[in-house]
Amino acid sequence: MKWVTRSHVHVDRVACPWLIKRFVDNEAEFLFVPAGSIPSIIEETGAIPFDAPGVELGHHENRCAFESIILKYQLKDPALLRLAKIVHAADVTADIDTDPIARGLEAIAVGFGVRFPDDEENLDYQFDVYDALYAWCRLQVAKG
Repeated sequence: MKWVTRSHVHVDRVACPWLIKRFVDNEAEFLFVPAGSIPSIIEETGAIPFDAPGVELGHHENRCAFESIILKYQLKDPALLRLAKIVHAADVTADIDTDPIARGLEAIAVGFGVRFPDDEENLDYQFDVYDALYAWCRLQVAKG
């Protein structure tokens, strides 16, 4: 399935493709386009939009897109729910200090954005970061 979001990925627009690829659609293909092009891309390709204004898998009721995907696809893994708190805090500026890991994830996202301005290349590198962070979350959940 094709998925579409805004170009110039940052925290949520990296975390969401990672979540989708690992837990929702392992065959996912991602399209990164200017925000104004999303409606026409949806019409042309049937892509599922995420982390864009006015879409179901976006920011709603103080949820970031990552959390909206977890809710829509009924993902219950406690480690994913812990990761969602980190992603939310790193992505929602007003909540940056609600999780001790958030500022670090935000800094990593900025650094990868500078090093790899191409969205697909950025994802290739940052998926390892999210795999590692998810592994850490699994350990934290296991510790109680």
